[in-house]
Amino acid sequence: MVHQGRASLGRVLDNLGSTLLEVACGDADVVEQIRNVVIHDPLDDSPLPRQALVLGVGLQRPAEIAALVTELGDQGAAGLVVRSPVVVEDTVRAAVAATGVPVLGLTSRASWSQLTALLRAQIAEGDVGVSHAETLGGMPSGDLFALANAISTLLDAPITIEDRSSRVLAFSEGQDESDPVRVETILGRQVPDRFARLLEERGVFREIQRSRTPVPIDPMPYDDGQETAPQLALAVRAGDEVLGSIWATVTKPLSAKSTQELQEAAKLVALHLLRLRAGADVERRLQADLVATALEGGPGGLEAVDRLGLLHRDYLVLALAADRPQEGTDAGGSSAAAAGGRAQRAAEHQRITDAFAMHLSAVYPRSAAAQLNDVAYAIVNVRGDRGSAEHRAAQVVGEFLDRIGHDTPLLVGIGTLALTRSDLTRSRAAADRALRVLRSGRTDRRFAAIDQVHVEALMLELADLSADRDEPAGPLARLLDHDARKGANLVETLDTWLDSFGDVTAASAATFTHANTFRYRLRKVAEVGQVDLDDPETRFALMLQLRLLRQQILPAD
Repeated sequence: MVHQGRASLGRVLDNLGSTLLEVACGDADVVEQIRNVVIHDPLDDSPLPRQALVLGVGLQRPAEIAALVTELGDQGAAGLVVRSPVVVEDTVRAAVAATGVPVLGLTSRASWSQLTALLRAQIAEGDVGVSHAETLGGMPSGDLFALANAISTLLDAPITIEDRSSRVLAFSEGQDESDPVRVETILGRQVPDRFARLLEERGVFREIQRSRTPVPIDPMPYDDGQETAPQLALAVRAGDEVLGSIWATVTKPLSAKSTQELQEAAKLVALHLLRLRAGADVERRLQADLVATALEGGPGGLEAVDRLGLLHRDYLVLALAADRPQEGTDAGGSSAAAAGGRAQRAAEHQRITDAFAMHLSAVYPRSAAAQLNDVAYAIVNVRGDRGSAEHRAAQVVGEFLDRIGHDTPLLVGIGTLALTRSDLTRSRAAADRALRVLRSGRTDRRFAAIDQVHVEALMLELADLSADRDEPAGPLARLLDHDARKGANLVETLDTWLDSFGDVTAASAATFTHANTFRYRLRKVAEVGQVDLDDPETRFALMLQLRLLRQQILPAD
């Protein structure tokens, strides 16, 4: 979905400060709104989203920078970011002056992936159904960066606001005054694993969750033998639920007044976090409804595609799910435990869907993803013919699954190319069919297009058609009955012979039987089954019945 961002470039620079970005050339204050973050690819000629901040990875020469600034000016870009130090020559100044597109420098300590994550967090997604700005405690609703700066001013200390998993949600200015751990935390948007383990071992997290007052954290050794700065941490609560925490780098103990102010600020942070969580839930439900409507087709589907911000043609549907359907209940445990398990699975599904959507957005600027039951569907705008579009999608999906790793077993079905919005239902059906084959366990693939598993999909569908019928009829039924009564193996003999294309020598070798003995059993098959094995139509029918029978009685690998 294309969201209407409300973050100006000036505000982004105020929040990130010299920790990440600096203005190399131009006026950042003239950029009133950033709506998207796009990585520049010189080989990609797709249209740029309006008011996008472009990341010029690998650009250094002034001539290249000036040429790209000129191109971005024609497309309404919000700015260009290149790696510092930025060489600003007259050609760059002229291009910036002519287009109004400022050039920013990314500090050498940060990676492009870190910058992308920070910028996406800065671009506010807007509140669903709310056209006016809301405030909580005098602060714009959900503006945690402004709140972090306000708390920092009260305490005269750098502040970070983190969630329950130690992910950084917002931070104040002045982080350069903190120790290397805090700077690394800001850049990575996450407390480093090695430091988080140290905090866990020392019981710091446990103490923060138990305490209603700020918890002092003594200096701790860091990689190069130095020590971290002393800190305070306070849990952010909504009733008994811990929503996150506030961390302050302090040089001296807080006064009683400052401690009280921090505790009051934590209550305000809790309101903002609850508002953000509620807004995110509403946004997800709206996105899921629009994606579901678009995939169902019809007049409503056309409007849904428009509201998702997708282009008017060339779509591909991707379907992602766990490698086996999850059970909905836990019959062996309590209802509370079962409910907790379902809630945990739902949260895990949503986390994976969010990660999938972010991965796709880096490659497909026009895309939308949502969780529908236990499957995450994504609709992406693609370019090229069917073969190239599906091949590119397979590469993107493969990269995502490799990043996730095998600890989270996921499978992805790739739909067919939909040239128009009305073809989305066909693309979704193809993705579902491919995903079903993958989840059946009868292939080792982790992702596939329907063309790659077409036969397996047909066999599953034929098995569905025959599932409601009684036991096999005709020759196969007679052979099964004979084997059950006599302890014989005529069905195996027939199956092996058909698999060997009627080659008795190969079939007898496969069953470790003498060729003459195998010929005798084959005549017995014709006699008991009352079947003419010389008839090609009969052989085809028997082969199909045996394949369906094998699917019903053999467990998936």
